[in-house]
Amino acid sequence: MNSSEQPLPTFDEVLLCTPQTTVEQVELFFRRCFIPCSKGEKIYTMLYADELSYDVSCRAEELFQHLQHYNKTYRLIILCNCEKEHSYIPSAFSQYKVHMIPQRQLAEIQEYLQHHYRVDQPSSSAASVFKDSMCVGIVSSKRAGMGK
Repeated sequence: MNSSEQPLPTFDEVLLCTPQTTVEQVELFFRRCFIPCSKGEKIYTMLYADELSYDVSCRAEELFQHLQHYNKTYRLIILCNCEKEHSYIPSAFSQYKVHMIPQRQLAEIQEYLQHHYRVDQPSSSAASVFKDSMCVGIVSSKRAGMGK
């Protein structure tokens, strides 16, 4: 995020983990991360890796240990909930742990995201629903199950 012109991550750079994430999905993601490509500019990110099932987490660690030998210059970020630091993935990768503090102000981050998520011509798109012609939005409620 050094420049507003830097692109957002592409679909192949991010794995959003859930308890239903399969070993095959993790393996495919890790192979994309560790097999050297011509550009080498991508940063791969696993989000909520602490949500993976125990079996998938064990296999993910094995894959990581095996595949990292193919590429010493990989760029991988594994984000976990700090409240679940004793689950398998945070424990297995604890030697790589870095507590992160955002380096940019919230306003800068919001401006960067607005630059990338604004729809130029919101004619008949879903962007007309969200504030400032954004193609994404967050809908939340303090009360659970209220039809979000």
